[in-house]
Amino acid sequence: MTTINNVIKKQLLINGSWMDAKEYSPLRSPYSGEVLAEIPMATEEETDQAIEAAQNATKIMAKMPAHQRAKVLETLAQLLEKRAEEAAQIISMESAKPINTAKGEVDRTIETYKFAAEEAKRIHGETLSMDAARGGENRLAYTVREPIGVIGAITPFNFPMNLVAHKVGPAIAAGNTIVLKPASQTPLSSLFLAELLQEAGLPKGALNVVTGGGRVVGDKLVTDSRVNMITFTGSPAVGIGISNKAGLKRVTLELGSNAAVIIDKGVDIDKIISRCVMGAFSNQGQVCISLQRIYAHEEVYDRFVEKFIEATKLLKVGDPLNPETDVSALISQNDVDRTLNWIEEAKQSGANIATGGFREGNILHPTVILDADSHLKVSCQEVFAPIVLINKIQTVEEAINLVNDSKYGLQAGIYTDNVHTALDAAENLQVGGVMINDVPTFRVDNMPYGGVKESGTGREGLKYAVEEMTEMKLIVWNRN
Repeated sequence: MTTINNVIKKQLLINGSWMDAKEYSPLRSPYSGEVLAEIPMATEEETDQAIEAAQNATKIMAKMPAHQRAKVLETLAQLLEKRAEEAAQIISMESAKPINTAKGEVDRTIETYKFAAEEAKRIHGETLSMDAARGGENRLAYTVREPIGVIGAITPFNFPMNLVAHKVGPAIAAGNTIVLKPASQTPLSSLFLAELLQEAGLPKGALNVVTGGGRVVGDKLVTDSRVNMITFTGSPAVGIGISNKAGLKRVTLELGSNAAVIIDKGVDIDKIISRCVMGAFSNQGQVCISLQRIYAHEEVYDRFVEKFIEATKLLKVGDPLNPETDVSALISQNDVDRTLNWIEEAKQSGANIATGGFREGNILHPTVILDADSHLKVSCQEVFAPIVLINKIQTVEEAINLVNDSKYGLQAGIYTDNVHTALDAAENLQVGGVMINDVPTFRVDNMPYGGVKESGTGREGLKYAVEEMTEMKLIVWNRN
């Protein structure tokens, strides 16, 4: 089922069986427009069947020993290693991610499942000193963590394997079952994963993959009482809607950002340029922590801008399957149209489009904007495109205030040689993660990851996701 050289009709995975759907939709390459596959568009009834299958499998997964859950995840990682090239091709074709970047995603996905396997073996509680309180004498108390049950996982297009792994991996590690709704543009990666998990020995019904529209599949997952938790990565508007509909369900939301980096005076500009360019333009800027805003101290601003633009112009755009390509197509034509409108708004407001700002098919050429007002869409909203703003600041304190003047707060970075400045930034930046002497785009898969404000609630990263996906239970023995 994983060969996509020819247009094939995919199926839903429900209760361990591949099933035809009543309706199908063509999946097209964002780069070439060619049809890659026919994708099932699940109905509410088919989604209901997937939820029922997941619910029926909860007792099996909850009773499965930790070493067996770990073994399934270890085997999955091994299978993915053997088919890594195929996996990267799938990612690249369905999302237009440059092939070398796609290979990097596969490597990270393998590591994520390995981390998940390790975490399956160290889910534990703690003992409590009950006699610290009056009336607690001669009592023994401890906590355990139990699976939460059925998890509805709704995943985005930009990391169609690794961000799925950040939901499926910890869910299996914790002994839960999953109904997975992948992004409509990138379902092939999830269907590929499902095949590997079947081969790895995951019990039937533990993972169900239901492709289709958010208004049908997503709404059913969010509102169905049998689903105990929703874990979602996507836009703030959709995330807020999920939160409003979910009631008392556990909800983890990884939402938007307009991540920024501060460059202090005295920083070696030559040393950081390539890193900043990568942070801004990797995966066409379609990364939640993509570097969107740069605040450079006036003493280094001119040199930084010159070097940054020079490096940006060296990036190669084109076919995502070409190993030399750095930047390829955005996920849809509508996104190209939107970003061009935002660039035009900036231009009309007096901003300087220093390079880029034009399209080639569905490719937006890497764009650098100078002197952009903070109220412009390219500054205060999430561009999710290869666009970066560079602004001049007089002090780091001024830059911190500008970074914080945002409805988002996922991650931020600062380059500085002054330890006191670094500590002040760490204390005062209103974000979920502060990267000292790095871009905000830095992430490894075992670190806690999540934001504040409209960037979401809860944390991913394997250990932290397992905590989100389990319930704490207290046991107290009365020995009196």
